[in-house]
Amino acid sequence: MRIGELSERTGTSRRLLRYYEEQGLIAARRCANGYRDYDDRFVDRVVQIRGLLDAGLPTRIIKQILPCLDTPRTIYFPDATPEMLATLEQERERMEDRIRCMEHNRRAITEYLAAVRAYVPG
Repeated sequence: MRIGELSERTGTSRRLLRYYEEQGLIAARRCANGYRDYDDRFVDRVVQIRGLLDAGLPTRIIKQILPCLDTPRTIYFPDATPEMLATLEQERERMEDRIRCMEHNRRAITEYLAAVRAYVPG
């Protein structure tokens, strides 16, 4: 697929997709006319990258852990620096905090909906 289609399917700007390519996070084949051609698997990959960026991870760390998100997994232990491990541990804890908060909010919304539905004559 061309960059425009990947952009539409992922909600990611073409500019960001080119940046991801510069950072080595995704790779495109080049057609004879020079256009980028992306494999369908990059739709999920871009969504993963965006999620990791939204979580606060820098692209250099994302590049190292992306293989861990694939199946089969290929993990490169020589790339695991103490800084990277500390960053990932902190990020995991931040994610767990956000999950707990979201679960609390989901329960509160569920209770609110139940109360409103019980009150509203139907």
